[in-house]
Amino acid sequence: MIEFRSVTKQFPDGTVAVDDFNIVIPSRKTTVFVGSSGSGKTTLLRMINRMVDPTSGAIEIDGEDILSKKPVALRRSIGYVMQNSGLLPHFKVVDNVATVPVLNGVPRKQARAQALELLDTVGLSRDIANRYPSQLSGGQQQRVGVARGLAANPNILLMDEPFGAVDPIVRAELQQETLRLQRDLDKTIVFVTHDIDEAFLLGDQVVILEKSAKIAQVGSPTEIMSNPASEFVANFIGVERGKRALSIRKTESGSILVDSEGRAAGVLVAEEAQP
Repeated sequence: MIEFRSVTKQFPDGTVAVDDFNIVIPSRKTTVFVGSSGSGKTTLLRMINRMVDPTSGAIEIDGEDILSKKPVALRRSIGYVMQNSGLLPHFKVVDNVATVPVLNGVPRKQARAQALELLDTVGLSRDIANRYPSQLSGGQQQRVGVARGLAANPNILLMDEPFGAVDPIVRAELQQETLRLQRDLDKTIVFVTHDIDEAFLLGDQVVILEKSAKIAQVGSPTEIMSNPASEFVANFIGVERGKRALSIRKTESGSILVDSEGRAAGVLVAEEAQP
């Protein structure tokens, strides 16, 4: 469990990125911070592994204040996946994945063997193990980034807009891969995005942020969609634009879901009978 208590972050130029932020992030669930640029979501994420330290307040992991831990040791115990993968260009794929375990004292041969297993875990062929990042597609690079984030077998995985730089088809594949990994690995995931659809797809708990990380609403996707807390939330998630108000339209080839402006939003399929 991660807990923020009255956390504020003010940068030297006077910008208050986070103002008196309080939340509990449950273990073994995916919590998504979602908001526009300037809402403080990335600052919140980076405070968890002390890439940024709070100006005031406390952040605890399983009841222990993170300021009591050395930053480097803390970062090596927490998985981190960023946009554009952040891979080391002069390292082969297998060595990129093995980086943190080697730094933590795992013998290189063992770390490389574990790295190959992680390529399997994230759906990559071991054939790419000896390639360099520049020889991979954007989607492959992001999967390697996820594998590297998992390499030290962390309880917590931080994901900072990890799919923002890939095309929509690859992004959808990576989103489904993230759902599968969470089902299989049962990590505490904190995910940052500006895309509300991505937030609703991936999040068990979704935190909608206004400027300076003021919480506009927190809850499950169903709770937020069915009962927006304010006009800001309703507009942010698309209720006010009719994006979430769906109806069924019959066509020659079957039934489809359309929004309030008649745009197709999905296909209606019959629910499978339960045994």
